[in-house]
Amino acid sequence: MRSAVITFPGSNCDRDMAVAVEQVCGGEVHRVWHGDAALPEGLDFIALPGGFSYGDYLRSGAMAARSPIMRAVIEAANRGVKVLGVCNGFQVLTEAGLLPGALMRNAGIRFVCREVKLTVENNTSAFTHRYLKGQTITIPVAHHDGNFFADDATLDRLEGEGRVAFRYAEEVNGSARNIAGVLNEGGNVLGMMPHPERFIEAAQGGIDGRALFEGVTKALLSA
Repeated sequence: MRSAVITFPGSNCDRDMAVAVEQVCGGEVHRVWHGDAALPEGLDFIALPGGFSYGDYLRSGAMAARSPIMRAVIEAANRGVKVLGVCNGFQVLTEAGLLPGALMRNAGIRFVCREVKLTVENNTSAFTHRYLKGQTITIPVAHHDGNFFADDATLDRLEGEGRVAFRYAEEVNGSARNIAGVLNEGGNVLGMMPHPERFIEAAQGGIDGRALFEGVTKALLSA
């Protein structure tokens, strides 16, 4: 399995993500700088980590979405390569047009940093098939602009097509319909605000994030 973790100016979870991918998925993990024009060849999995790319100026993820490397990420996603965007990475994916909706300032205008309960809404994707549908898991969050917004027609389409991957089991940030993670139409791109890479071993306080990376690995090896 060949993976890449993209680093933008202001990323601060890129090393955490690289360690999680290396420990759980195995194989090569390439660290790719946002200014690079191309990705390594033969990638199976691309991760866009959390952080504050470009200091969250303009809008969170807006400037990073126009980095040179994102053209290659978009092309890879359109070819079916698995792409995961976590927190700021989710914001980048929406700004790049790979996922619908937008991430707005949290309701209450407060930074939220704690463990939260999630409900698994879709367990048929490469990212979620190691969970049970309806399972409640615990994953940490740390964000200021995690309030997922989309118009009612888009929300209805996401719900109807089974593209809501995770939902907050409690009020966290004001997200529409408590949506915490969404998939693209092809099911190969997932954006989520909670940080699964922070819960892959017991020493971190929990292992509920591990199944996501195990799922991607199994899906790729079975393809």
